[in-house]
Amino acid sequence: MNPITPISNKMIKYALFLLLVIYTSCSGQNNSGGANRNTKAETNALSASLGPKGIVRNIVQDRKGNIWIAAFDGIFRYDGKSFTNVTGKVSSAQFFSVLVDSKGILWCGSMGAGVYRYDGKSFKNFTTRDGLVNDNVSCIYEDKKGNTWFGTGGGASLYDGHSFRNFKMDAGLQALPGRNDVNAMLEDKTGRFWFATSGKTYVYDGKIFSVFSHKGKPFTNVRTIIEDKKGKIWLGGADGVWRYNGRTFTNFSQAFVGYILEDHKGNIWTSAEQANSQARALSGFDGTSPAKQGWALSRYDGKTLADQKPGLTQIALKEGMICGILAANDGSIWFGSVDGVFRYDGHVLTQLAVRSR
Repeated sequence: MNPITPISNKMIKYALFLLLVIYTSCSGQNNSGGANRNTKAETNALSASLGPKGIVRNIVQDRKGNIWIAAFDGIFRYDGKSFTNVTGKVSSAQFFSVLVDSKGILWCGSMGAGVYRYDGKSFKNFTTRDGLVNDNVSCIYEDKKGNTWFGTGGGASLYDGHSFRNFKMDAGLQALPGRNDVNAMLEDKTGRFWFATSGKTYVYDGKIFSVFSHKGKPFTNVRTIIEDKKGKIWLGGADGVWRYNGRTFTNFSQAFVGYILEDHKGNIWTSAEQANSQARALSGFDGTSPAKQGWALSRYDGKTLADQKPGLTQIALKEGMICGILAANDGSIWFGSVDGVFRYDGHVLTQLAVRSR
């Protein structure tokens, strides 16, 4: 059990999160599960492309059905017909994360420029000068009380609408660059908070931060944490895909995982690196060209998760990282990549490219 204490704002900024992208694009590990390619994925591109062209890191949907996309060339809104770059005239920063909170406020996390708050009328920028722990904001989360959490390159910041309270991860890891990065946050059904960092993973009960481990080994370099509909915790990162039911652990894959998502039907979606041998055995992202080392978008059948070998379908294989998976209200699956945003409707994989306003 390692306590974490609030820190001052005089933090040394870590390298831009572009290093994170580079790191997660290095050679992959073998996937322990077999791939079922029964689903045919065809890639279509809509004409007149002026939507997000940079790296897309995060995708969310608001209560009105709008899709919000955090990309290196801006924050984009997709209303079902066209894209609008809402930050195009506000900031030239590279954006890494986006959240629409319960009040309808848009929060946009950037690399190096802090976080932007948009109330529908105007933007307000928060940086370390305002109390934010670090200006590289990788993830944003709203807790059950309506507070906003920011995972950054220097710890976590809690914003209550008036001021920031900052938390620094394990002080013993500071000697290693980037080990204080917060990659994902979660408040589970019991009220505990989970923090995944480039170092260890922590659980916070409101008083004490404890290192989360399995058989005495901490979960390190975890990139994504979710809680499924049954209250089970899923972790993905350098050690693959793990599920924790409060008592026991189950490992589904050993490949490096970037994102995990549960869809409306209880299926689990992952984005993960593929080994060279597996990549060569599969067709390319466009269904025709040979594939090289890349990332796969895969789906575990929710009805078979209790089986020894759950049903696994590989939807797409792509060179470069697959990021920010979203299960949209219409049942389609969206994800980001190094060359824009894609949508899978259950049959066809489409690279979205709609002319901006």
